Amino acid sequence: MTTENALRRRLLLAATAGLVTGAVGLGTAHQALARGAEALEPDIDSTTAWGARPPRGTITTLQYRPTKIVVHHTVSANTSDFSRGQAHSHAHWVQDLHMDKNGWVDTGYHFLVSRGGWITEGRHGSLRTLTGGSTFVQGAHTSGQNNQAIGIANEGSYHAGAVPPAAQWEVLVLMCAYVCDQYRIPAARIYGHKDFGDTLCPGVIHDMLPRLRDEVASRM
Repeated sequence: MTTENALRRRLLLAATAGLVTGAVGLGTAHQALARGAEALEPDIDSTTAWGARPPRGTITTLQYRPTKIVVHHTVSANTSDFSRGQAHSHAHWVQDLHMDKNGWVDTGYHFLVSRGGWITEGRHGSLRTLTGGSTFVQGAHTSGQNNQAIGIANEGSYHAGAVPPAAQWEVLVLMCAYVCDQYRIPAARIYGHKDFGDTLCPGVIHDMLPRLRDEVASRM
């Protein structure tokens, strides 16, 4: 583990314990207490920050809040590169796959969590509307749920016995807690992709959903 990642992990753990009360510099992935005792606001790299391609068409903004979260995995390599650069490369890989192979206007997921615990905005506008807390952009991640759910995808392949690294899990919990807080979504309404279709996604993470809901509820 590099010095940067070791420091970052300590900061993440401190934040989840309520010990970090402001933004942390030095280029680390900070967790800031956004509003008093409410859910921690994670550090999210916007589409601008990671250099996303512009959408190929119109991104629809829905004038209401989503009612659930759907968790995914991207079935990418289970890399041991936990750097921010790898998170950005992964975001590019997903966007290229969705736009060039699937023919979509942009990344289908709203947000992605890397194996190193870095969060990137997926579909353009997702971060802006999440921060506002009253609207969201229509995704393209789960059939029948794209106008109701925030899609959060985890880097990696978890349908063949692998489990998410601790840093990824910790940040997934924080991200879900923040989304639930912003949009007034109960932690009980966190689902996996396979709840809504014939798919293996999100693999073993689906078996971990009861734990995820419990940990998200505790962060809220």
